[in-house]
Amino acid sequence: MAKRDYYEILGVSRQASGEEIKKAYRKIAFENHPDRNPDNPEAEQTLKEASEAYEVLSDPQKRESYDRFGHDGMNGSQFGGYGSTEDIFSTFSDIFDSFFGFSGSRGRGGPRPQQGADLRYNLTITFEEAVTGTDVELQIPKEETCEECDGSGSEPGHSPETCKHCGGQGQVVQKQGLFRIATPCPICKGEGRVVSHPCKQCKGKGTIHQTKNLNVTIPAGVDHGNHLRLQGEGEAGTHGGPNGDLYVVIYVEEHSQLTRKGQDLHTEVEIAFPQAALGDKIEVPTLQDSVNLEIPKGTQSGQSFRLKGLGVPYVNSNKTGNLIVHVKVNTPTHLTKRQEELLQEFSELEEQKGVNKVKSFFKRAMGEHE
Repeated sequence: MAKRDYYEILGVSRQASGEEIKKAYRKIAFENHPDRNPDNPEAEQTLKEASEAYEVLSDPQKRESYDRFGHDGMNGSQFGGYGSTEDIFSTFSDIFDSFFGFSGSRGRGGPRPQQGADLRYNLTITFEEAVTGTDVELQIPKEETCEECDGSGSEPGHSPETCKHCGGQGQVVQKQGLFRIATPCPICKGEGRVVSHPCKQCKGKGTIHQTKNLNVTIPAGVDHGNHLRLQGEGEAGTHGGPNGDLYVVIYVEEHSQLTRKGQDLHTEVEIAFPQAALGDKIEVPTLQDSVNLEIPKGTQSGQSFRLKGLGVPYVNSNKTGNLIVHVKVNTPTHLTKRQEELLQEFSELEEQKGVNKVKSFFKRAMGEHE
């Protein structure tokens, strides 16, 4: 009986990429898994054919030979085919392991060093502290390496022993049809070793839960949502691995008079109509002492003034933002009789000024002299 075309078996075109071939084979492997098709010789045969096809088409040299000469190109030393289920077990299981992470070599050589977990600490500071910087003391609950056993988990003078159940592999492998199924060793929990003489201080864990006090400098200019990374201040690593990191996330309280946009501070001040019209000198709040601001004659409501260098410093820089003062002209609502009379007189003068301007315009238009 003639062999089926390898491309047909995998359901891909002859121009298929290596990734497409791999994806097609993975799909067939899942669909015909022995656990999903117990005692199904048809599924076993399909998987056998697909494995043979993938073994050839996934290798550039073998694929080139197959494309030129067909199955005849696979005779001899390059590829002799599979004769039985046992013949393809080793090759197929290695392929399957690389796809789905069931490698049997994970525990070889003992447990690998692992970095400790990162930690997060939410720190709330005042508006002033964010602008000027501050020093804070944090209390961080974390897992620290046990000093008694230096993280080994064993009593001083003893060492962890190789797990006899898995031979130090950290996992046990069972054959199921065409597959090798690897599961964590139930005795050593995947560690590859067991602690026969647990440390009395950490009870064999290698770490101790403690609260560590840390002095942290918050630089001037930090903003809401910024974070500081403190390297090595996270959870303790295992099997000699490095500690994780601590991330301090900044939350800034609001200010009663100032708001922040980038490195600039903004504030709003109210002035009376006479101040806006005649000009004046007013006090403006800052994060330190108040400063004087000169209000020029004819200032309009909504006008803003920039005071350089009174904003927020850039982090780790000599540059500083500005203070932006927004002026709001206050319209009085309760006037005395005298104030009404003065405003009425002012209104009439403004009206007369407008009439004079109109007369002057027509005189110029007619070529007359005032």
